[in-house]
Amino acid sequence: MLPALCATQITSWGIVYYAFPVLNPAITADTGWSPTATTAAFSAALLVSALAGIPLGRVLDRRGPRAVMTAGSALGVTAVAALAAAPHQAVFTAAWLLAGIAMAATFYQPAFAAVTRWWGEDRVRALTIVTLAGGLASTVFAPLTAALASHFSWRVTYAVLAAVLALVTLPAHALALRAPWPPAPPPPPRPGGGRSVARTRPFVTLAAALMLNSFAMYAVVIALVPLLTERGAGPAAAAWALGLGGAGQTLGRTLYATLARRTGATARTFLLMAAGGATTAALALVPGPYALLAALSVAAGTVRGNVTLLQATAVTDRWGTTHYARLTALLTAPAITASAVAPVAVTALATPLGGYPRVFLLLAACSATAALLTLTLPRGTREPRTAARPATARHACVARRDE
Repeated sequence: MLPALCATQITSWGIVYYAFPVLNPAITADTGWSPTATTAAFSAALLVSALAGIPLGRVLDRRGPRAVMTAGSALGVTAVAALAAAPHQAVFTAAWLLAGIAMAATFYQPAFAAVTRWWGEDRVRALTIVTLAGGLASTVFAPLTAALASHFSWRVTYAVLAAVLALVTLPAHALALRAPWPPAPPPPPRPGGGRSVARTRPFVTLAAALMLNSFAMYAVVIALVPLLTERGAGPAAAAWALGLGGAGQTLGRTLYATLARRTGATARTFLLMAAGGATTAALALVPGPYALLAALSVAAGTVRGNVTLLQATAVTDRWGTTHYARLTALLTAPAITASAVAPVAVTALATPLGGYPRVFLLLAACSATAALLTLTLPRGTREPRTAARPATARHACVARRDE
């Protein structure tokens, strides 16, 4: 199951998400559609994924990931094929809205739900492996998409990618995720029980902090290249700095398990958000040289890599795994929405603020505010060790074999 999830995360993220920024210049040049309009369609897909993730979370909690992820793969293939064949902009936008539902059903949320329930107390190690694989999506598919686009039109490229998506994700989700879905453990004892968690002050506060931090984090990724070019770096050098930030993201994910063992949930959340604000402020204030700015990009990427796993474990660290998928969808929906708005907002802010350094100072303030919000949170609580624990992936497979 774990290799299958790794393969499908690389492929789904690589084709449904990362192929678009590579192909968008060719799309707009060929069709005459506005780059703003095509990017808005892509952002709308992210908004749809945030909304669709909430009802899908309920299904994941009850029935497991197999049906959701298999159906999501079919929708993803249909959406990418529709992008390839879109005769006009309205169909192109509708295809992206369909892709948003596919994102909710195949990206990290259902994969994290599967890992959290099947792997039990080993979930952090398994989550790390899945996110490391997901981090390779751009490394694999951005060059592959560019290579295809250099020989074929963007429509043919999307058609080929749709075929790859079908060949990898449909059989992997349908055949590899067949182990019995372990029953949910009882929620940790707390007033109101697991179903009222989403209406509590700590939950709302944490959602707000994650939203502010996600807005800043994704805006930094979008604005890093223009910031560096303002400071005299060439386009290639600026792109390399962004790529090194991606390498730092992978590094950060390998460090999260150690951080989780040594810190509590609230302290860990505060430290990562404060570190994100510090690296963003440093990028705003340090004029150079280029090597130092590239090192800061790596440091910012390391923080981002940890934040991915922080979001994946935020619910289990505080409220257990009983309603993990639903609560995680509710918790991260504002953050996903903020990440969808970030590309448009950061571009709009650059001119009135007088350049990207001041934009980065504003983003650092967002992260600092998010960090301060986390200080009002209670200490995280884990599921009691005496409570019924979910079967690990190995136990689930043994149960399937015995059946």
